[in-house]
Amino acid sequence: MKYELEVIAFDIDSCRLAQEAGADRIELCANPMEGGTTPSLGMIKEARSQASIQLFPIIRPRGGDFLYNDQEFNIMCNDIEACVELGCDGVVIGLLNENGYIDSNRVQKLVEIAGPIEVTFHRAFDRVKDPIVSLEEIIATGCKRILTSGLSQQSIDGMAQLKSMVQQAGNRITIMVGSGVTSHNIHQIAAETGAHAFHSSARTRHASKMTYHSETMKEDLSTYTINPEEVRNLKKALDQHFQ
Repeated sequence: MKYELEVIAFDIDSCRLAQEAGADRIELCANPMEGGTTPSLGMIKEARSQASIQLFPIIRPRGGDFLYNDQEFNIMCNDIEACVELGCDGVVIGLLNENGYIDSNRVQKLVEIAGPIEVTFHRAFDRVKDPIVSLEEIIATGCKRILTSGLSQQSIDGMAQLKSMVQQAGNRITIMVGSGVTSHNIHQIAAETGAHAFHSSARTRHASKMTYHSETMKEDLSTYTINPEEVRNLKKALDQHFQ
């Protein structure tokens, strides 16, 4: 059975590292400390030129919750149009109503704007009131996959819910497991949930190359990047599981 391995890129070097290590898809994000927001158009354009594997920028105008006003929604529409023009393979979105259900009308509108490229509904799903109803709502909008940890902080703790979602989804939509997925637990998660799509940050810290450091500025100037060895280990574990 074919599997999918998606990794997060927070910097341009990560796009190259992800591709070289064998990832199938890049979720391109800015602002890791806010959980990921929409990268700049310049970043998306450069990432597209650097990587031939699937590229899915996140469309999230700010950190915080997933209840957006009209102006924020307009930004999302504009950003998706730009992603289509720049040759992205898909986008990653997530919108909720204040009552904890999917903002279906707006999600469907964004899917329509995306047109020929795919749309993933991200971990806003893990904040829904009713996962059974919400899963059906997302399917109806035309999204191709849902990124979820099974409504738990870490996917390893949400495996029972994830298994139920995989069974409910069938072949109508892909359930992609994310949050805390590592090369050490991905075999267990795959075996117990029945999922075949996985999302990992494969994250490490990259120290600043500055040789001068101001003594008055007490800052950590390291950045997040991909650990290519972890990506290779994830792929190796999946190859063994799905052989």
